[in-house]
Amino acid sequence: MSLPVVRLLRGLTGLTRRLPVQRAQMHSKPPREELGTMDVAVGLTACFLCCLLPSGWVLSHLESYKKRE
Repeated sequence: MSLPVVRLLRGLTGLTRRLPVQRAQMHSKPPREELGTMDVAVGLTACFLCCLLPSGWVLSHLESYKKRE
């Protein structure tokens, strides 16, 4: 790289070193209520339906997607 480009990149990285970084102050506590069996079942079912079902549909119909019509 040429010398002006190197100086420009060094100047830009120097600016980022001086910027303040905001960090989130996160603290967690134990849950107020324990999760019941029904709550866990509903959560797992929702995850299954939202994530695994569409990908399973695509994988099961992959051969028909490969065909050119």
